[in-house]
Amino acid sequence: MERLLEILGNIPWWIWILIFLALVAIRDIFFQRAHTISHNFPVVGHLRYWLESIGPEMRQYFVANNREELPFNRIERSWIYASAKKENNYEGFGTDRDIYAHQHIFIKNQMMAFKVPENHPNTVDKSFLPCAKIIGEYNKRKRPYRPASIINVSAMSFGSLSAAAVSAMNKGVAKAGAYHNTGEGGLSPYHKQGGDVIFHFGTGYFGVRSSDGNLSMEKLKQLVNDNPCIKAIEIKLSQGAKPGKGGVLPGTKITPELAEIRGVEVGKDVLSPATHKAFDNVPELLQLIEKIADETGLPVGIKSAIGKLDQWEELAELMVATGKGPDFITVDGGEGGTGAAPPSFADHVSLPWVYGFSSLYKVFQRKDLTQRIVFIGSGKLGFPAKAAMAFAMGADCINVAREAMMSIGCIQAQICHTNRCPSGVATQNKWLQNGIDIPLKSDRLAQYFKTFRKELVEITHAAGYEHPCQFTMNDVQVNVDDDELYRTLRSSYGYNKNPVPFSSMQKLYDCDYLGGKDSHK
Repeated sequence: MERLLEILGNIPWWIWILIFLALVAIRDIFFQRAHTISHNFPVVGHLRYWLESIGPEMRQYFVANNREELPFNRIERSWIYASAKKENNYEGFGTDRDIYAHQHIFIKNQMMAFKVPENHPNTVDKSFLPCAKIIGEYNKRKRPYRPASIINVSAMSFGSLSAAAVSAMNKGVAKAGAYHNTGEGGLSPYHKQGGDVIFHFGTGYFGVRSSDGNLSMEKLKQLVNDNPCIKAIEIKLSQGAKPGKGGVLPGTKITPELAEIRGVEVGKDVLSPATHKAFDNVPELLQLIEKIADETGLPVGIKSAIGKLDQWEELAELMVATGKGPDFITVDGGEGGTGAAPPSFADHVSLPWVYGFSSLYKVFQRKDLTQRIVFIGSGKLGFPAKAAMAFAMGADCINVAREAMMSIGCIQAQICHTNRCPSGVATQNKWLQNGIDIPLKSDRLAQYFKTFRKELVEITHAAGYEHPCQFTMNDVQVNVDDDELYRTLRSSYGYNKNPVPFSSMQKLYDCDYLGGKDSHK
């Protein structure tokens, strides 16, 4: 044995490399038949698969220009990174964007900008920018809620995101005065780090799930009673990445922690069906909304991607007839987001945000219902100019998902669905998660939100307004490929949003329900 070890020890290192390559070649030629390239070109063929695996990163850093990539180009990502780090996010020597490109946004500035008076809330805090509407005010919910920030974290569940990422986001929204949507994976301990929470559930009813896979009202009531951080409840009808499609959570991914949070069995596959068990039609959805609101005292809303409008028309008619309805509606863009989906869904099912939102808003506008609803936009709106456009179209708040991920370190590797996220954001791998410094990353998310609000406030003032809710569709123009070179949003989408009641930023600052404050305290 000693003689054998001595012989092996005397073999040069380069011989070991040749032996290894020879073994790989033997394996490629004689034993594996799944990959034609590596069979026909042993050893060398593996290089092709490796280069393909790092293709997105190679194109991102060496091939694509600053404005070319999708879903977020280098300039957009750099703006988020710099804003989150409180670095210089300015551009010099003029824009490198093609300002004549299709759908480029122009915001009309006022000859004389809005002058911020002394002792104004924005003099004290340049990033102060709450929602102009109170969620649940019209329906007289017991615990109405005015979001203290017009930008908030969209629905991303613990499971799809790591524990470290969720913790960083929740601590970040607490520092920024924003709210954090749980996503449909249930309320985890990582969502309870001090930030306001919107509890969100979908067809799997995770966290409030009965033994037969239906919604348990008792569990929902108990969850709300035990967690005062929950400020509203959102029912997911569909999401932009895969509307009308369910999903399967493999049993191998269901740890004891996930099983407890989601209310499922350890090691057993869990089906999220394409449709809800708790209701089958629009009247039953309306009944469920009112029941949840009555039982919990919280505002209740719905989230959906937009396609056909017939059932939305039915909902609007029922709201007129009954005087009841959702307190808020989150409109998700069909361009998709953090949720993994087949390309056939992500690319082709449901409308992009601008088309979906404008279609939906007109449904409720025709019934004179827009003042009863807080409209929340979700679909690549995490940039001040896009947000100004969204407010001009009728949005009252925006939710961001991928932008929030980038603020805490996401590099757009586009492998969220593989559990191999290199930045530790969208993975359950403990080693990769350890790269997230939670206090630091929470500061960066908070700073991104504050920088975003500060720049949106400045754009608003440049347009002559005090709050973005005052934007009209005539204040924003977009390039079109038509007989005219550009049009206002009003002429492009065929409506003008209804004015949002607003008197002053000071009144919003003094609101008893700002950030979930209780008026009875």
